[in-house]
Amino acid sequence: MKHFDSILVANRGEIALRVIRSAQQQGYRAIAVYSEADAKAPHVLQADEAVLIGPAPVRESYLDPEKILAAARKTGAQAIHPGYGFLSENAEFSEACVEAGIVFIGPTPEAIEIMGNKAASKRRMLEADVPCIPGYQSEDQSDAALLAAAQDIGVPIMVKAAAGGGGRGMRLVENLQDMPVALGSARSEAENAFGSGELILEKAVIRPRHVEIQVFGDSKGNVIHLGERDCSVQRRHQKVVEESPCPVMTPELRDAMGQAAVNAARSIDYIGAGTVEFLLDANSDFYFLEMNTRLQVEHPVTEMVTGQDLVALQFHVAQGYALPLSQGQVSMRGHAIEVRLYAEDTSNDFLPATGTADVWHPPEGEGIRVDHGLLQGQEISPFYDPMIAKIIAWGEDREIARRRLVRALQTTCLFGLESNREFLVDLLQKEAFANGEATTAFIAENYNENDLAAPSPEEVHVVIAACLLYRDALARSQGGAVSELPGLAGWSGPRELATHFRFGDESEDIYVRETAVDHYAVRVGQESHQLCWLEQSADAVRLSMDNVQQTIRYAHLGRGEVAVQVRGHAALLVNQLAFTKGDESVGGSGAVLAPMHGNLLDISVTVGDRVEAGQDVAVMEAMKMEHRLAAQVSGEVVAVHASPGEQVASGALVLEIAADED
Repeated sequence: MKHFDSILVANRGEIALRVIRSAQQQGYRAIAVYSEADAKAPHVLQADEAVLIGPAPVRESYLDPEKILAAARKTGAQAIHPGYGFLSENAEFSEACVEAGIVFIGPTPEAIEIMGNKAASKRRMLEADVPCIPGYQSEDQSDAALLAAAQDIGVPIMVKAAAGGGGRGMRLVENLQDMPVALGSARSEAENAFGSGELILEKAVIRPRHVEIQVFGDSKGNVIHLGERDCSVQRRHQKVVEESPCPVMTPELRDAMGQAAVNAARSIDYIGAGTVEFLLDANSDFYFLEMNTRLQVEHPVTEMVTGQDLVALQFHVAQGYALPLSQGQVSMRGHAIEVRLYAEDTSNDFLPATGTADVWHPPEGEGIRVDHGLLQGQEISPFYDPMIAKIIAWGEDREIARRRLVRALQTTCLFGLESNREFLVDLLQKEAFANGEATTAFIAENYNENDLAAPSPEEVHVVIAACLLYRDALARSQGGAVSELPGLAGWSGPRELATHFRFGDESEDIYVRETAVDHYAVRVGQESHQLCWLEQSADAVRLSMDNVQQTIRYAHLGRGEVAVQVRGHAALLVNQLAFTKGDESVGGSGAVLAPMHGNLLDISVTVGDRVEAGQDVAVMEAMKMEHRLAAQVSGEVVAVHASPGEQVASGALVLEIAADED
């Protein structure tokens, strides 16, 4: 037996927090490690002890085995849980833990090494009679051998890095003439990512489902499976949505895939939690893809349908105990769906985004689980994976789970950085997904660049944002006068404030007037709206708009900037007042006028400069908010009538532009 009562978690973020909580619930002392960038992270604050292991870059902290082991020795940790990613599938680290007399909560180094190489693992699976995709996985890595194998296999072909995962070093080849280039680029990417350029070839299975089986083994030779997860919805070979059970699964198919997965695990004497991944085609034929020798990101969906705590099971078998349940005792109830909330720009090829979570409100509700490690005000840095949270919904059936997840995402509030939240809401409502028809081609088949562009704010967002800025301006003005100018007399009384919101290529001019305390009339073009403020907190407002009550989330992100989330749709609006309302003749001329009384902070052009219509030319401050003045025409600046630092009255001429002749 390998008894232990203290566990060091060699990871960060949501998975570190999830493991720490399970450890503490089971009575273990939980120890965290952290980089300088994570000093105030939730997993650090939750742990019983936390050890600083280095600066932000992962190779100087979370990927440094010696620093992890030193932290274990320093705190007296008797076991190490690697989470997923980082060192979780590093055979050398697993071996180093064993040599140091520390229990590695995971499989043996030998199992990790075999399954960590796609070529070696496929050879072992063929020996174990696990169905495999026809392909090439030999040791001869010459271009000649690979090209000859490609001729035999036939297109389409997948070129894959033998080491690593995550879609790196992977290329789809549909024409044999493209093979040399694909081999070169895949090998280069694999060498950079994994330190090995070894490749395998596989016959490409077109539009398959990606279905994986959760397996568990112990040191007594027992191996079971806990059902399947469908992970078909992916972008760039990275999973986006995971669910259990698979929508097209039958009892017979589950038994067959489950037995194949158990056979795969038994062939390497597997201990602990692991996942055997398969491709499932339209004919219900399945093929071994790879085995992940660790806990999966998507393990919560299995926990929610089986009622098992997989992390607690990891602790149990790591101490040498037999699995506490047999295959016949495994049951699945209901349906669970998980989405990964990422800090990423969906309109820019899903590239990772950075920023600060100015407002963060994860969802709550019946059947909802959220695994995250984010605090409001915390920065999403460029050093680590951009996943913010996993949001999981359970229901008695798939449709209930899907609807609950849609609502959970709609009530999730994240301001301050880009995320894929609204993309996920849209995805879950696609007919093909709702019908359980999604394959690995789902995103490519259902979205183009225009579909992924950020939606424009609706009128309701603009109206509420204008009121929020109006109220904020009034509150600021009450703290001190903007100017001593006589024209500002009575500034604190009910008034009409003109605001101009510019977003994308469109703009709206809005007029706000306070009709009574907390009551406002808002005019947008020819449309008028009545708003009543009922209750307001730091980031939420209960209001009535046109006699319809609702609660909205908001955040002031800077002077003149406000984020508003209404009915699940978030919008960022920027107040860029550009010219005096009521003087439309001026708007189309080359005259740039002060829109209100205030301080001229900056003029960014001089006489003789060339400007374009819409270009910012000056900045004013009024009511402690900055307002950018824009040129209304393209042309040459011919006169500047004011200087930075001056107080200017409403309607004052700031500068003149000689408009281009048509």
